[in-house]
Amino acid sequence: MIKLIHSYWAIIVLTIIVLATVNALVGYFSKKEFKDKDLRISLFALITTHIQVLIGLGYYFMSPVYQTMKANGMGYIMKDAELRKQAVEHPIMMILAVVFITIGFSKHKKKESDNDKFKTITMFYTLALIFVLAMIPWSTWLGLS
Repeated sequence: MIKLIHSYWAIIVLTIIVLATVNALVGYFSKKEFKDKDLRISLFALITTHIQVLIGLGYYFMSPVYQTMKANGMGYIMKDAELRKQAVEHPIMMILAVVFITIGFSKHKKKESDNDKFKTITMFYTLALIFVLAMIPWSTWLGLS
C-alpha cells in the first residue's frame, strides 16, 4: 500500500516541481514581479517533496530491497546494478533533490530584488528537477517491468 502511495504522490510531486520550475523560469526571463502566487507555488513544491521523502523513507525500510540488503549485506547490493539503484542511488539522489529545493526556497527569501528571487528558485529547483527525472524508475511507472 505504501509503495502505491509513494508512486501516486510522486506524480503530484513531479507535476508541482515542473510547475514551480517553469514559473520561476518565466518570472526570471520576463523580469516579472515576485508575487504571493509565486511564493505559494514554490512553497507547495517544497511541502510536497518533503512529504514524498517521508513516504519514501517509510517504504524504503519496509521494502524487499532493504530486506535483501539486511540479509545479504551491502556488498551484494552494490554488485547488482538494479538493486544498487533502488537501495542507494534513488534514495540519495531524491534526498539531494529535496535538499536543493529546500536551499533554493530558503535562499530566495533573503533576496531583495524580484529577479534575484526568481533566479535563485530557478537554479535550485531546476537542479532538483534534473535529479528527480534522472532517478524516477520510468520502466516501473510506464509498466515496462
